[in-house]
Amino acid sequence: MSKRESIISAALRLLTQNGIHATPMSAIAKEAGTGMGTIYNYFPKKEHLINEIYTEIKKKEASLLLDFSEDVPLKTQFETYYRSTVLFFLETPLYLKFMDQLHASPIITAESKAVGQNAVECILQLIEVGKKNRVIKPIRTNELMQFIGGSVLSYTRWHLAETASAPSSLDRQLQLVWDAIKE
Repeated sequence: MSKRESIISAALRLLTQNGIHATPMSAIAKEAGTGMGTIYNYFPKKEHLINEIYTEIKKKEASLLLDFSEDVPLKTQFETYYRSTVLFFLETPLYLKFMDQLHASPIITAESKAVGQNAVECILQLIEVGKKNRVIKPIRTNELMQFIGGSVLSYTRWHLAETASAPSSLDRQLQLVWDAIKE
């Protein structure tokens, strides 16, 4: 692991554990096993580091999603998107905690938000085609994404806290969300 990766990993752990304001750069340096000068060579301010973590998570999330294809049924593509997103956050709970804390924070820059927007471009396109073809309800796309994203995060939080959740619970959750957005 490179110094830069060690810094990002340490910051992710500490920021999710302690919060933004309770995590000084000195604690991140100590956790990463590096000096303050090294951290500031990579990240001049804590805000830069936070935005880097945000964009890395969004890029990883984007890599899970398939490009929209008119050859595959819309519902199948939606199910793939929803399931892969939930599993992504279940497998990386620190990412979930980080996004919960910071996705709406003023620390996240417009440039970082643009990376986040790009990460969901294929699902936005899928929703638009679904609305055009009268498969998905004619509700504003950003409202639908708010509902879908809220469902992903809320289900994932519940699943991580639940000691006896059955594997079929994701299938039921997915069906509930699909039933809510389909026309």
